[in-house]
Amino acid sequence: MPGPVDSYRYKPRSSLPPQRRRRRPWAPLVALVLVLVVLVSGGLAVGRTWSFLQQAANLGNPLEELQRSVDPHSGTLPWKLSHGQRVNILLLGYGGAENDAPWLTDTVMVMSIDSANRRAVEVSIPRDMGVKIDAFANREPAVDKINAAYAIGMDDGTYQGKKPEFTGSKDRGGRLAEQTVTSVTGVQFDGYVAVDFKAFRDLVDALGGVQVCLPGPLDDNQYPNYHSGYVKGGIHFKAGCQQVNGEQALQLSRSRHAIQADEASDFGRARRQQLLLNAIRKKATSVNAISKAPALMDALQKDFSSNLGLSDLKALYDWSGKLSDSSIGRAAITTSDFVDTYYQRPGSCGDVNLYTLCPLDPSYNMIKTYFANLFPDPKVLKEGAPVQVVNSSRSLEDLGPRVSTTLGPLGLKMVQPVRGRAADKSVVYDYSGGKYPMTVEWLSRYFNATVVTPTAGSTSPTPNPPDQGVAVDLGRDYALRWIGQ
Repeated sequence: MPGPVDSYRYKPRSSLPPQRRRRRPWAPLVALVLVLVVLVSGGLAVGRTWSFLQQAANLGNPLEELQRSVDPHSGTLPWKLSHGQRVNILLLGYGGAENDAPWLTDTVMVMSIDSANRRAVEVSIPRDMGVKIDAFANREPAVDKINAAYAIGMDDGTYQGKKPEFTGSKDRGGRLAEQTVTSVTGVQFDGYVAVDFKAFRDLVDALGGVQVCLPGPLDDNQYPNYHSGYVKGGIHFKAGCQQVNGEQALQLSRSRHAIQADEASDFGRARRQQLLLNAIRKKATSVNAISKAPALMDALQKDFSSNLGLSDLKALYDWSGKLSDSSIGRAAITTSDFVDTYYQRPGSCGDVNLYTLCPLDPSYNMIKTYFANLFPDPKVLKEGAPVQVVNSSRSLEDLGPRVSTTLGPLGLKMVQPVRGRAADKSVVYDYSGGKYPMTVEWLSRYFNATVVTPTAGSTSPTPNPPDQGVAVDLGRDYALRWIGQ
């Protein structure tokens, strides 16, 4: 009799089109607006500044906030940054008043900071991922898309009977979004930042535009206008570095139907969002940004929300302003790695009549393992070992490419994955002769695999082994874990 994983053959993505629905705008939230906290010291009117911070951020007593900045308590965000601890911020982008579904967060991004080694990783989570949203006091968790968590929290009229922490306060939506994303990723958040697309557009314009560098052209002839139709002639961007204004930045972040396959994918859209985030961060932390503080506050006054305090914002600004582009990693959960499209799979994670992305592992353990290991030891990355993934599971045809795709953004040097011979147990084969001990040890821990050093001159246990590199041979045991069995 075949085992569970043998009876489960990988199902190709459905060719059925998603249910036709009105497209909602994307609004990247920008931690770079933290620049406003430092701009306070640029000579702005005190009353105006405190009014803004009280509305947009979690601002308590001004004197206490200033004291926390100077002498942060153990465990707080400023303390973590100054003591080499990991910090996690949830970034949310929602439609806002100009949209018919104002609170749906079409952008969900985890910004994770490794303060000890001065590096960060941005990981985009697809808005269509099916999840359980545990918002109600006397009901089972709602099964919905992850982009509904913030909306359920914010809309007290439609969603009644919620738990007390998800009603009344301005942070109710952010709290529910944090809880929901934590249930998927295992990440414990130090705070959230949410901004709608109007604020994003106005923010970019207030900065005088930003410089963004696109890896290739983008042409979208089905980009929505503001009247339930499409922009006449479509939108078009060339490859390379270019200056964009607020509306153009919004177009880059929202586009979903580019004629270029790479740009129409989930990862292509997430990559553009992350490039824009970094472009705004760099512009907002420039010296001349101080002169733009009034315009920035006007842009964000009503369309920006965060549960971070003044001391948190200042600490993040001070830390991120010195971060180089090469220190920021970018990844995305997509149909090329941990999730796929299902319509009528038994135990579906969402409504079978809606376009929903479900994790191949319903327990989310594989995604949680990934987020727990976002920052390999710098000594591992410094070795620069060629790493090859070998799929010997015989059950998931594209397990090799999926796993390989997840490791590259972490800084590992990945080579082309291959198919291997059928195997039950996963093994790390060290073809380097001990040249990369840190990498071999890290891979062994990550995959829970035995390390084997092939004998020189013997037949290679994997096909086309990497020259003087390391091969991770994934067996049936790992395939079982990948699909949560």
